[in-house]
Amino acid sequence: MTGRLITLEGGEGAGKSTQARRLAERLREAGIDVVVTREPGGTEGAEAVRALLVEGDADRWSAAAEACLVNAARADHVERLIRPALAAGIWVICDRFVDSTLAYQGAGKGLADSALRNLHHVATQDLWPDLTLILDIAVEAGLARAAGRRGGEGRFEGHDIGFHLRVTQGFREIAAAEPNRCKLIDGGATADAVAAAIWAETEPLIAAPVLPAAANYRAPSVGEVDSHTRVDSGDD
Repeated sequence: MTGRLITLEGGEGAGKSTQARRLAERLREAGIDVVVTREPGGTEGAEAVRALLVEGDADRWSAAAEACLVNAARADHVERLIRPALAAGIWVICDRFVDSTLAYQGAGKGLADSALRNLHHVATQDLWPDLTLILDIAVEAGLARAAGRRGGEGRFEGHDIGFHLRVTQGFREIAAAEPNRCKLIDGGATADAVAAAIWAETEPLIAAPVLPAAANYRAPSVGEVDSHTRVDSGDD
């Protein structure tokens, strides 16, 4: 039996961590073994890299340096935690994954989508989620939520508003380009309403067969997809 990889995405203060925990509880009630993890982080090595990325001044790293650091952490995370869990039939819920890289270092900071996907290919051997839940929230509301959290882990919150607007738009474009894999959730709703919307998208995975191609699916870059084309990721 192969587990499922579900990722939660969104801008700062979208509520991903809270909803990841709630989703895990719901899946456990359904009799499914679940591990909740995060990026950057999730393993000892990846957590060490996380500190480099989320602490310090906003201009501490260039966009290219950030992308390399994120993927170094991801390579360790996937090899040591995510793939072994999936192989054991355990479902993995990850707070951020590849789409954060595409939105933050890509849409937010201007790195080419194709270059970021190539880095992901090297780091993970093309491991893509079965389901990605993007919590969409107004930038100002998300930043206000995030303002009082996590002590020194405020490096990205320190970026200017234009950056955060580009990130939010980047997530929306990813959802539009890959509607089978990515589901846009209203993150501005109540926590209970968000949890219900997430469960409505997740529950069908319990009965759905795992397709062998899903783990090796290489999503196309936005530039490779006609704006009127529905992308079939094989993850229905």
